[in-house]
Amino acid sequence: MASPVLSHPRFHCEDAAFEYVEAQLWPNGPVCPHCGNADPAKIGRLAGKTTRPGLRKCYGCRKAFTVRMGSIFEDSHLPLRTWLQAIHLMCASKKGISTRQLQRMLGCGLRTAWFLGHRIREAMAEKYGLFTPPLGGAGKTVEADETYVGRKAESRAYEAPAPTKQSVMAPVERGGKVRSFHVPNVTANMLRPIIGRHAHPDSRFMTDESPIYTGIGWNFASHGTVVHSAKEYVRGEAYTNTVEGYFSILKRGIYGVYQHVSEAHLHRYLCEFDFRYSNRIRLGVDDVQREALAVKGAKGKRLTYQTTRSQWTANEA
Repeated sequence: MASPVLSHPRFHCEDAAFEYVEAQLWPNGPVCPHCGNADPAKIGRLAGKTTRPGLRKCYGCRKAFTVRMGSIFEDSHLPLRTWLQAIHLMCASKKGISTRQLQRMLGCGLRTAWFLGHRIREAMAEKYGLFTPPLGGAGKTVEADETYVGRKAESRAYEAPAPTKQSVMAPVERGGKVRSFHVPNVTANMLRPIIGRHAHPDSRFMTDESPIYTGIGWNFASHGTVVHSAKEYVRGEAYTNTVEGYFSILKRGIYGVYQHVSEAHLHRYLCEFDFRYSNRIRLGVDDVQREALAVKGAKGKRLTYQTTRSQWTANEA
């Protein structure tokens, strides 16, 4: 029996798909991407005059446009309903969905599915601006830790020996969101500005016994540590199980689903896993709402194939 969600008209009818995307990107009505005109009296729908669904004309600048313009959907030959199917699949799959699986389910080419996935990850990416609030706050707890992802050198049978493990660090708010970052190396100088920017100083700060955090923890309301080397994992409120649980999901996705992620694209995969974790069921966000958030995130973001094709490898499937 088909899922009630996947049987929705937006996944099967192009007009319904445009109506859905327009409702997410134009909540107050259509806006001309050419001149910024938002007057409904000066924007008309070209229904019956064209075979292009969703085509509108701005009578202020006399130019045509669709909701695709200025978003990740721009210049794509795929139907918008196919885009929504892919977005829903990536939002509903806790550990991600591989390029090969997308290719089989959507009936498109491998490179199309690969680039489609990257553009959706771009929509999922949270843009950290000057006014983005940090994680945590008074009475809240932030955990921080680092891990390594990638293949071991001995598993690369036909490649020259080289360091293949990539460093990832993440501050996580207990019961809240996560922000993970690919860092070139794990040092206090590298992690200090990241933690200082993304963790509120009024938070309770929890880490392991690594000396890296010794010079960082004093900046918080309190700094609790657990000694993993002595097999200590919980001492009262001091533990890092939350961030380690996130890393477990990340690694199961990277190793079990994607199998290999190149360093050049690791930050995009981190955005994908951050997005699903920060918009999970426990925080009151279900698959349908998560899909809507990803569609809203498509606005104002463009990722061209030319910027990524030189780094394309079949192993990322």
